[in-house]
Order: sequence, then structure tokens, then C-alpha cells
Amino acid sequence: MKKPSYVTEKSLKAFIKSALEEDIQDGDHSTLSTIPKDLQQSAKLLVKQNCILAGVELAEIILKTFDKNLKIETFLKDGDAAKVGDIAFIVTGNARSILSTERLLLNCMQRMSGIATLTHEWDSRLVGTKTKLLDTRKTTPNFRMCEKWAVAIGGGTNHRYGLYDMIMLKDNHIDYNGSITNAVNMAKEYIKAHKKKLKIEVETRNLEEVREAINAKVDRIMLDNMDVPTMRQAVEMINGSCETEASGGITRDMLKEIASTGVTYISVGALTHSAENIDLSLKAVK
Repeated sequence: MKKPSYVTEKSLKAFIKSALEEDIQDGDHSTLSTIPKDLQQSAKLLVKQNCILAGVELAEIILKTFDKNLKIETFLKDGDAAKVGDIAFIVTGNARSILSTERLLLNCMQRMSGIATLTHEWDSRLVGTKTKLLDTRKTTPNFRMCEKWAVAIGGGTNHRYGLYDMIMLKDNHIDYNGSITNAVNMAKEYIKAHKKKLKIEVETRNLEEVREAINAKVDRIMLDNMDVPTMRQAVEMINGSCETEASGGITRDMLKEIASTGVTYISVGALTHSAENIDLSLKAVK
């Protein structure tokens, strides 16, 4: 699949450089002390748990960034359904390079595959509806790019990437400011003054706040921690005047019923903060 726009060459280089420095520092001494400098070997990426595979493209970039002479033969791509025993790719080249990058590429792929698999499981419950599954900013610091990339690989839709690409006025913004109306008006003035192209979303906790958000004319209204009957009533009130987003306390079993209210999106923090890593292994080819 095509890389999301936030997965840039600059961001990839920065991430990989920082991750390798964290792990290697002044040298991979286990490898340097035991493996001849020019030894050539191969290793296979072995799938040990059924999953939606993610991080294959990133693994290739990690390997090539560390050693441009490594050769990678790919058998599975990002988003493929992989089963126990499958081989995702075989890397061939300098044995030291393979060993020194092994843990970084596995950490990334195991985490990303876990998120992609969980996202696929959740998103499959929305098949046949018009509602899209969103992630959130509940991500691991400095690993957001990979986690949101994994959500996209798993079939989900990315919400805003950070604080800079959308104005989201949540409960604390509203409580600190005093009202939805005032906060939205100030946000619109800010956008105009700074010549920004930013959508405005407002979090609402009850139907009174929904009505105020409608009158404030925002781009999206979040329906936070509402039960399904209240959510259905809110969507009817909004009547297509803006996008709607269900959020808060949502479980997999609730997805179909929530989608039946007609909400545009359902956002789920669990996609990134509660996914379990998938068991993968990089094994020497003998």
C-alpha cells in the first residue's frame, strides 16, 4: 500500500537514526567480538502467529539504511494475512549488519503487526456500514508514525496526526474557556489571523452541548461517552450539517450498533494503546 503522507523520508531517517543510536551506541559488541567482518549470511523473517502483517516496508528501509548492500527478497507485503510458518522475507548480506538491525526491525514489525491485526478485527465489524474506524493520539511517544501507519495498514482511518493539523476543542478546553460558543469563535478568529487551513472539532458530553456546537457551525462534533439512544438523537439533531464522531468507552461488540446511529466516525484509542505484539522471529538460514 502507498505510505501515508506523514511517513516521509525525513521522519523515517530521524526515527531509524535515533532508534539505532539507542540500541548500538559505541558498538554491537556481541556481534563485533564473535562474527568475522566479511561473513555473508542470510536470515528469514518467520511468522509465528496468525496476523495481519505490518512493518515489512519499514523493515526493508531499516536494513537498507544500515547497510545499502543488503539484499531483501520479499514474499509477503504489508496488509497481507499471514499464518504461522510463513516467511515474510529473506535478507542476505553482511552477517554483522543483519544481527545489529535484528531487534529494531522485529520490535517495529511485532508492534505494527499487532496494531494492524487488532484494527482489522475491529474494522471488519463495520463492513456494510458507512462509518469509518479512527485511531487517536493515544500512541507511544516517538513511535506514533509507525503505530498510525499500522492502523492504516490494518484498514483503519487515521485521525489527526498531532496537535498541529486540526483544532480539537475537548472538555478541558471548553471548561477552561467558559463555553463552546466562545471557544469556537476564538478558534475561528485564530485560524483567520494566522491564515491556517484547519478544521474545527468540538467534544460534546450531552445534547445541550450538541445543540450549542451545531449553532457554532463546526466541522465535526464528537459525541463523547454517550449511550446509543442519546447518540442516535444527537445525529438526528445534527442532520448532516457536519461530521460526527462517536468516542469514549467503545468496545468491539458495540461497533455495529453505534454505526447504526449514522455517525461518520468511531474513534478508538485501544487500537494503539491496547494491541498485543505479534510473535515474529528473524532466523538464520542454514
